[in-house]
Amino acid sequence: MPEFSIRAMKRRDIPAVAALESVIYPTPWSPRVFFDELAMGNRSYLVVEDDASIMGYGGLLMVEDDAHITTLAVAPEMRGKRLGVKLMLALVDEALTHGARHLTLEVRVSNTPAQGLYERFGFDPVGRRKDYYVDEDALVMWATDVDTPEYADRIAEIRDSLEGEAP
Repeated sequence: MPEFSIRAMKRRDIPAVAALESVIYPTPWSPRVFFDELAMGNRSYLVVEDDASIMGYGGLLMVEDDAHITTLAVAPEMRGKRLGVKLMLALVDEALTHGARHLTLEVRVSNTPAQGLYERFGFDPVGRRKDYYVDEDALVMWATDVDTPEYADRIAEIRDSLEGEAP
């Protein structure tokens, strides 16, 4: 398996990110949305890449001590290789660096694999947003008190499960 790295998204990454977005989502964000997001001071976006291409990306919106995961995507051909777990770890680290106490996100009600990933990270469903994705409702999930030793232990267990794998 090739080696992957996770780093901050740069403007030059946006064409590749937008192309991947259009493969993954039925109503993708435009490149302009990504440019606008990167320009905001309370946003952080990361990409996961190998030597040749971007294989995934994720983003955060910070509002006081809440971190909203705005997007998380892994190329279809790279799913099952734990890149989503690695990207989530990086997003959690980023959120904690910015003083997050709680994490939130929306996920398609039909996307049970993603829901399982988020539950592993301590997210619990708290509600639904009707037609959030135009064609489908969103499940709203929260992970609270992510700044506690108990949550740090959870994250350490997840990291330990990846021991010996490429970043």
